[in-house]
Amino acid sequence: MSKVENLNRVRHPEKANKPENEPLRKPAWIRVKAPTSEGYHETRKLMRARSLVTVCEEAACPNIGECWSKKHATVMILGDICTRACAFCNVATGKPGAVDLMEPENLAISVAELGMKHLVITSVDRDDLEDGGADQFVKCIQRIRETTPETTIEILTPDFREKPGALEKVIAAKPDVFNHNLETVPRLYPSIRPGARYFHSLKLLDTVKREDPSIFTKSGIMVGLGETRTEVMQVMDDLRSADVDFLTIGQYLAPTKRHAPIDRFVTPDEFDNYQRIAEARGFLMVSATPLTRSSYHADSDFVQLRENREAKLNAAKQ
Repeated sequence: MSKVENLNRVRHPEKANKPENEPLRKPAWIRVKAPTSEGYHETRKLMRARSLVTVCEEAACPNIGECWSKKHATVMILGDICTRACAFCNVATGKPGAVDLMEPENLAISVAELGMKHLVITSVDRDDLEDGGADQFVKCIQRIRETTPETTIEILTPDFREKPGALEKVIAAKPDVFNHNLETVPRLYPSIRPGARYFHSLKLLDTVKREDPSIFTKSGIMVGLGETRTEVMQVMDDLRSADVDFLTIGQYLAPTKRHAPIDRFVTPDEFDNYQRIAEARGFLMVSATPLTRSSYHADSDFVQLRENREAKLNAAKQ
C-alpha cells in the first residue's frame, strides 16, 4: 500500500455509518501529558527506521509518552490492519497485506539497538492466515533468542480461533509471559468483542498453563463499559480457575465518537478495591488502576512476577 493510499484509507469502515456518541469529560485522574521527551523521539525514530508497527500508536495508548521515554515499546507484528472489528479497538480494520518476511530480523535488530531487557510482542488478528499468524510469533521469538538471549519476551496474542495447532506452536516457542486478554465480561461480548468467544479465550489461557506451567500467563479486562462489579469478580474467578498468574484491569477509553461509548469513569477507589479483591483471589500479581494497560510497566512487572513466584514456591516448602 502506498503512502497516499494509506492516508486515504478509512480506518474503521464498519463504524463509518454509526452515530457519534457524546464523549464524557475526562476526570483529572485520567489525563496525561503529551509526549515530548528525547527518549520518546528516539524510540519513535527507531521504530520508523525499522518499519515496525507499535500497538502504542495504533491503539492510541495514553501511556505512550512515559513508556517510550524509557525505550519500552510494544511491537505489533503481522501488519497494522486487523481482520476483526471490535467495538473498543482503534486498530484499523480491513484486508491485511502480505506477511513481512523481514519482520523478525528487523525486530531483533531494534531490540538490540534499544538494549531492551524485556520485550512485548502483540499482533493484529489475522483470520486470513491458515495459522492465524502463529508462525510469525515463533520466528520473532526465535530470532530474538538468537541475537539477545538475555531479553525476556512477553507475547500478547489473538485467540487463534479455528486455527488448529496454532496455539501449541506458539507455546512450544516458550515465551516468558503469554498474555491473552479477555477484554470484558461475557455478557458484553456480542456488542464489544463480537468476533471472539469468552470461553474460547479462557480455554486458551488454561491450555497454555497446562501445556507448560513454567510460562507465566496473563490477562486483562477493561472497565467502564457497562459491566457490574459482580461480573468483574466472576471474571476473576474464571481466570483463577485457569490458573492465570497476572491480572490487569484498566479504564476503557473510547478512541473515537463512533466506538463503544464509555458508560462511566471508574474511580481510583474502585480500582483499589478491585486490586484487593483480585489479590485475595490468589493471583501472583495484579495491576488495577485507571491507566493500566496490558503492557504498562511490563518490564518491571515481569521482575516482580518472577520474585512473587519464587516467594510462593519457597513458602510452600516450609
